Amino acid sequence: MPYLTEYLPYPRELRYFRGEFGASRVTLLRLLLVICCPLSWLGRGAARRISAKLSPRRQPPHHKRRATTTSSLQAPPSLTAASPRCIVSFSGNSRPISAASTAKMPQITALLFDCDNTLVLSEELAFEACADLINKICAERNLEKRFTGESLIQEFVGQNFRGMLTSLQKEYPIEIAPDDMERYVRMEEDAVIAKLKAALRPCPGVDAQLDALVASDKYLLSVVSSSALRRVRASIEKVGQDKYFPGDVVFSAATSLEKPTSKPDPAIYLHALKKLGKTAQESVAIEDSKSGTLSGTRAGIKVIGYVGPYADDKKAEMDKVLRDAGAVVIMRDWAEFPAALKKIEAGEV
Repeated sequence: MPYLTEYLPYPRELRYFRGEFGASRVTLLRLLLVICCPLSWLGRGAARRISAKLSPRRQPPHHKRRATTTSSLQAPPSLTAASPRCIVSFSGNSRPISAASTAKMPQITALLFDCDNTLVLSEELAFEACADLINKICAERNLEKRFTGESLIQEFVGQNFRGMLTSLQKEYPIEIAPDDMERYVRMEEDAVIAKLKAALRPCPGVDAQLDALVASDKYLLSVVSSSALRRVRASIEKVGQDKYFPGDVVFSAATSLEKPTSKPDPAIYLHALKKLGKTAQESVAIEDSKSGTLSGTRAGIKVIGYVGPYADDKKAEMDKVLRDAGAVVIMRDWAEFPAALKKIEAGEV
């Protein structure tokens, strides 16, 4: 049957027809269509379509199936940069894709500096001044615990005096009446400011960086501290840094808020952002303490940790402490600040 064999879709159908595998209704239909349309490819096409409906579909062996690759898949039109969060499935697996990962990094326009041991070397002087006062408070309440300036730094670095007394009440069985609290805070301010005016110095290298930042005219510079506003202003004025922070850009957790607080509460950073008209995404904070780093991080601000003022044998330890608290990059010297800021602006951290 040369006429039929030329137009039969699959040679194996002849085997079915001859009885090698037995008659098949699919085979008979194919042959009828081929005979009715011997000069046309329509018979062959129709036979294939009917065969596909009547025959169970045979799957190729598993190892011969075509592998689906991610490069051959197209994302749906709805998957755009404007979509807040999309799920795309590849070969049965799904993974979240955040639009933020492809969005343009916000431009950094504000730099928020902690004051104590970030701009000025004040912590040792301040803690020396308040150690005697805290010991007096403990003695008046029959608490045998005594502190030195160094031990206060280890326990309360980054907190203002009000925060220290609040922590003291939580850790030891003493109570401080609200009126006494306010009196002690004023006494501590006076004692510390007297010390600072006598011996305060700027952190090494910070003034050169502030000069460069002002000259670039790219950033709004601000001071965000836990310390009382009177003490912060006295500090930056003593070392001549007030020229870098003109206007109402100095904020104090102890003074600027309606309800006084202390870092690590993020309230002071949130207050500063509101007053400056900035967002957390366009701001960077510089902090030297765990409490300060937590405060900035909890406000949604990326923090550069500064461990320069710590003793050399403590720098590695504080590096880890600040990173664990949320600092995205650590610098040991103010000369490293431009590179640290560049990493954040480039979206590397």
